[in-house]
Amino acid sequence: MSGFRTNQDLDAARLRKAFGIFPTGVVAVAAEVDGAVIGLAASSFTSVSLDPPLVSVSIANTSKTWPDLRRADHLGVTVLADHQDVLCRQLAGPVAQRFDGVLLNASEEGAVTLDDGLAQFDCTVYREVEAGDHIIVLLELHGVDHPETGSPLIFHRSGFGRLATTA
Repeated sequence: MSGFRTNQDLDAARLRKAFGIFPTGVVAVAAEVDGAVIGLAASSFTSVSLDPPLVSVSIANTSKTWPDLRRADHLGVTVLADHQDVLCRQLAGPVAQRFDGVLLNASEEGAVTLDDGLAQFDCTVYREVEAGDHIIVLLELHGVDHPETGSPLIFHRSGFGRLATTA
């Protein structure tokens, strides 16, 4: 096998570009904490287990939002739809403006989900695992809601896309 580079060539910029080749969906993770809605966008969401029902997201260790968000009794996770690319950028932007003009639903336990998402999950933190420059957060599901239609927002090569429709 030729063409592989050595570990010395695994710099952050090269890895980010290589990791970006793999398309992912995008979720919003949000909750009401101390009377305010806080949250973030994550493209590292995945299903983990059916029994118990678990999903995961990866959060950068440098996140200023996660230390507050993790204090919530419940978290809402919303799978973003293909028309929510502008909203996704807003959720990744300045903390004070992340939810300006966004239609939200909050549970009695404080989980916040976004209207028009493809799926909404009510979760609690099950476990956090240190993983290099990120924390893998395992979330236990307590409720789910999803419509039968819609297409996901796709994050690929640092940009957004949509699934191709087939005739």
